[in-house]
Amino acid sequence: MPVLLLPALLLVMVLVWALLLPVALWQRYRRGRARRRATPWLVRANAWALLASTAVFVAGAWVAGLWVEGALSHAAVGLAAGVALGIVGLWLTRFDREATDGFVRTGWALPPGVAVPAGLRLYYTANRWLVLGLTLLVAGRVSLGLWQLGRLWRVDGSEHAWLAQQGGLLAVAGVLLGHYLAYTWGLRRRLPR
Repeated sequence: MPVLLLPALLLVMVLVWALLLPVALWQRYRRGRARRRATPWLVRANAWALLASTAVFVAGAWVAGLWVEGALSHAAVGLAAGVALGIVGLWLTRFDREATDGFVRTGWALPPGVAVPAGLRLYYTANRWLVLGLTLLVAGRVSLGLWQLGRLWRVDGSEHAWLAQQGGLLAVAGVLLGHYLAYTWGLRRRLPR
């Protein structure tokens, strides 16, 4: 009996994922187009983490080239397109600087009632059409992957041919990573010093 619980649990997990995927994509779009505060230390840490992620991604694409045809070239083209898209995204982003009244009351990481100087705060709102396009790119790639998985189940002996055609997955990942890399480094340059 416990052996049957494992496949049932796996099926339930897949069904929950399938039901929550549209909600996750909607939240991605909703949060992507919201006005956000650029916290300096967080933006700087994110910029360096994305740079390290890009190096790991390129190394992974190079290794994947053993099994996937043109993996490194797909990843490089995706990264270049993503960086260009990130630069365009910076041009389309609305930036606001908000001056406070000299002090902001905070209770986080300080004793209650202690005032800290705030200076200028940087807020940004990404272009909603660019956010929608990136969200649709993710949704389209997930849909294509599910469609390819369905085709793989119906055809016998094509596992290696299916794996060799996954360079598009690396291209989409490169677009997303390149976009956020360029966008975050551009946002980092706009931070108050």
